Amino acid sequence: MKKLKDMILRFYQNDVIRYVFFGGFTTLVNLVCFFVLRKCGLELNIANLISIITAILFAYVVNSRFVFQDKCETLRDHFRPFCKFISARLVTMVIEVGGVWLLVEVCKMNDMVGKFITQFIVLALNYIFSKFFIFTTGKK
Repeated sequence: MKKLKDMILRFYQNDVIRYVFFGGFTTLVNLVCFFVLRKCGLELNIANLISIITAILFAYVVNSRFVFQDKCETLRDHFRPFCKFISARLVTMVIEVGGVWLLVEVCKMNDMVGKFITQFIVLALNYIFSKFFIFTTGKK
């Protein structure tokens, strides 16, 4: 049992592993929201935008608190990183919306498959932005 606990703690100390773990939940929020909205009859791009915005808000909370363990103590401390986070996510949202549109409408791919494929590019870009430009409060 102690070995398992030590292994989990060792993995948790790695921000890439934490990012992949919580990124998986963020992706799940995005995909489930998209799936539900499409099943409710929302148009492709509207469902995609709503699911991305929901995932972005979820991602800020888990990335700030658990992944990059930003040292923001007050709401005011969160203002700058939140604005940078939203700006970076808007860039990747354009990539995601364009990618889904291209794969679904132009390449005639299944909408869930197209959505899933774009997640890999977005995941990598979001990590780079978050690690090096956004969550830097209290870091050396």
